[in-house]
Amino acid sequence: MRKVFFLLLFVPGVLQAQSGQEAARTANADVSGRWVVNTDFYGTTIYFRMELKQEGEKLSGNFDGDKLEGTLKGTSIYFLAKDEQGGTDEGKATFQGRTITGTVVFTHTDEAAHPETHKFTAELVPTRRAGTPQRHEFTPTTFYRQFSAANKPVLTISPGDSVHTTTVDAGGTDEKGVTRVLGGNPETGPFSVETASPGDTLVVHLSRLRLNRDWAESDDSVVGRALDSDLAVKMKDGGKTVRWHLDAEHGVATPEKPAEHLTRYAVPLRPMLGCVAVAPNVAQAAPGTGDSGRYGGNMDFNEIVEGATVYLPVSVPGALLYVGDGHAMQGDGELNGNALETSMDVEFTVDVIPGKRIMGPRVESATHIMAMGLEGSLDDAFRTATANMAQWLTDEYKLTPSEAAQVLGTSAEYKVSEVADRNAGIVLKINKERLKSLASAGK
Repeated sequence: MRKVFFLLLFVPGVLQAQSGQEAARTANADVSGRWVVNTDFYGTTIYFRMELKQEGEKLSGNFDGDKLEGTLKGTSIYFLAKDEQGGTDEGKATFQGRTITGTVVFTHTDEAAHPETHKFTAELVPTRRAGTPQRHEFTPTTFYRQFSAANKPVLTISPGDSVHTTTVDAGGTDEKGVTRVLGGNPETGPFSVETASPGDTLVVHLSRLRLNRDWAESDDSVVGRALDSDLAVKMKDGGKTVRWHLDAEHGVATPEKPAEHLTRYAVPLRPMLGCVAVAPNVAQAAPGTGDSGRYGGNMDFNEIVEGATVYLPVSVPGALLYVGDGHAMQGDGELNGNALETSMDVEFTVDVIPGKRIMGPRVESATHIMAMGLEGSLDDAFRTATANMAQWLTDEYKLTPSEAAQVLGTSAEYKVSEVADRNAGIVLKINKERLKSLASAGK
């Protein structure tokens, strides 16, 4: 059966309409559009995406990606969707205003004798707001430690809008050195984005990432994934906190109390965000802010810097965007388990690509497109990053599998982005110069 998008709460108020408009729509009996289907599974809310196209009494479209056909007679709706394995979703409902209410029968091919019937309500996805995009000043007072769809949005914004805000560091300390929240990568957000619905892609452009204090903390250990037995013995006394001075004027960081051989050691500042995430679906408990996955999260990729654009798959209405875990700089892999952890001044702009499904996080810079793999092992992360990029090349450049293989084999650049947390990260990069001829050929 199809992949199910488990979502939690729809943003209240977004889908409300004036009663006169609802009456007119019902009278005209036009159900064409994108719908979010709220289905009651034994007391748990599960959302599906439905797209309908109406021609007279005939309906076509899809139900969570499966081809759908049906009818609309007056305000009565019937539809039948089929997946590639022969499973079906059969719905009977009533249409009124911007709402469809009824029941849907799910029949799985491997349990055809035991269909499941569930009540549902579907709400029409709002259209993109017209007018000039807004710039929002947001001062956070609450910071969350889970990437959860249950967390109340701190601000609702529209595609095209920008937000200027701040983050605390991984330990919960702000730009003034005041601890505001328990550590563990506490996040600013979530920000609800109007029109974002399951199956869409959220676009987050980081227009400003600047340090807002002159110190950071890291430590002197090396994570277990990077140690062989000999090095592990030599590193047994590691784990002590190392405080760094951040010199924004000269663009360098230095240890505040350097050891004997590091008295002249300095590294260039390159502010980045360790965490950019949307709320994942609720197939499992909400992950902590130290975790990562398809939803982004604690990716700790040192190319998520000012000017970068992050693409994330939307799993819940409104997307629910989180940002946090600022680093003054970080080497590949975050080998110390911490980077140069600091608070950050952040500004970002959001957009939504309707109906575009991506398998995992992606990043774009001025020079490269980058597909991420975040899995329990480096091997699995390598595979996921490769599959993610292959999908990108197939969807955007219309390459066949053979053509995609030839591009990957000649242009792939791999980076180890993260080895410090539960999931390891591998990123596959391709220089845009290599793709210019593909873009022109596809036009």
